[in-house]
Amino acid sequence: MLLILRLFLVFLLAATTARAANVALVLSDNSGPYAEFASTYRDALEGSSWKIASQGGSDSLAGSSPDLIVAVGSNAFRQVLNQGGSTPVVATLIPRQAYEKLLAESPGRSRRTTAIYLDQPASRQAAFIRHLLPGKKRVGMLVSSETRASIGQFRQAFTAAGLTLDNEDSDTDQTLLPSLTSLLPRVNLLLAIPDTQIYRRENIKAILVTTYRYQRPVVAFSAAFVNAGALAALYSTPAQIARQAAELTQSFSATLPSPMPPSQFAVVINSNVAQALDLNIQDEAAIRRAMLADKEAR
Repeated sequence: MLLILRLFLVFLLAATTARAANVALVLSDNSGPYAEFASTYRDALEGSSWKIASQGGSDSLAGSSPDLIVAVGSNAFRQVLNQGGSTPVVATLIPRQAYEKLLAESPGRSRRTTAIYLDQPASRQAAFIRHLLPGKKRVGMLVSSETRASIGQFRQAFTAAGLTLDNEDSDTDQTLLPSLTSLLPRVNLLLAIPDTQIYRRENIKAILVTTYRYQRPVVAFSAAFVNAGALAALYSTPAQIARQAAELTQSFSATLPSPMPPSQFAVVINSNVAQALDLNIQDEAAIRRAMLADKEAR
């Protein structure tokens, strides 16, 4: 009889633990990377105790009481913060600088939030450069007020990987090309990191033309940048970040983890640019395998 009672209590505990929980998925847009994120996230939660209670813009939260909100993109995170409330929020598809700025400006910044950044860890960037361009040790970066604070961690990670980091500041359009032309003769390559003051759509062409004139490859942060003319990029796809967000959702408890970089990554190389710069580079699969074997890249 005692054994039966114990089994019954275990069953009740399991049933309570496995109760259905609701998550609201707030999207910056319903197309492109946001649609890819939403589809993958939904599939990853299939069969779990979590159900997507609402999906769309911030207006989809009206009348709902989710246990968790997943905001996809900077606009979605801004909208959720502006609406107020106390529901915990996971911000995704967002650069670290944008997350920190929006949180600092929000009147509801005391609410529980965390993020899965778009930014790749500095140690992973260093490993990527070592495997992509062995022998090219001098890395250049342009930074603005958005990204200047990250120079220290990049310099530390690059030094540990046997690389040196040189940088120039550029906070305005007027200083962009002078800073770039000052930096390029001193380095072997330009590392571009997410920075909306520097790498805006209207600036990309001028940056790529200038780096090509100096025969310096650009290592970028998105596949679109590579399609435009950068040599290569280390980035995380919306689907990869969605799977990580689903894992975080399923392990959600009263305490949210600290903001984190993406756990998975992709590599893309522009072979035409490599040929034009006379660079002999391993293929994408070989570089990714080498990085996965390199603990600094994880």
